[in-house]
This record gives sequence, C-alpha cells and structure tokens, in this order.
Amino acid sequence: MRLVAVIIIALMTAACDQEQDITGSTPPCPLRNYSYNPRDMNQCVNACKACDRGTTVTCSTSCTLKGAR
Repeated sequence: MRLVAVIIIALMTAACDQEQDITGSTPPCPLRNYSYNPRDMNQCVNACKACDRGTTVTCSTSCTLKGAR
C-alpha cells in the first residue's frame, strides 16, 4: 500500500512542472514590425540591441549570419 502511495505522489509531483516555456511568449518588438531592414547592418544591430538585449558583438555576429552587410 505504501508503494502505491509513493508512486501516486511521485506522479503528481512530476505533473506539476514549475518551469514554464518562454519560447515565443514575449511580445514582439515594435521595432521589428516597421521600418526595420534585416539586411542593413546598422538597423539589424540596433534592433537586436533594443529587442533582444544583445551586445554589439553578439548582435553584429547574429546579423552577419542572417546576411546583413
């Protein structure tokens, strides 16, 4: 009987996931909705810094990989 109770409690605890999925749950950045050209390096870096809280180095690398010049 104890084994059944332990299994039930373990299953109930496993079902309660405290960590929420945040992927895509943040509102879209207004800067990306208008007047943003991802191919322009300056605009891409500025949008990355403003919307993704990136640094110049990480944003310029990201924009370069996306094809900005």
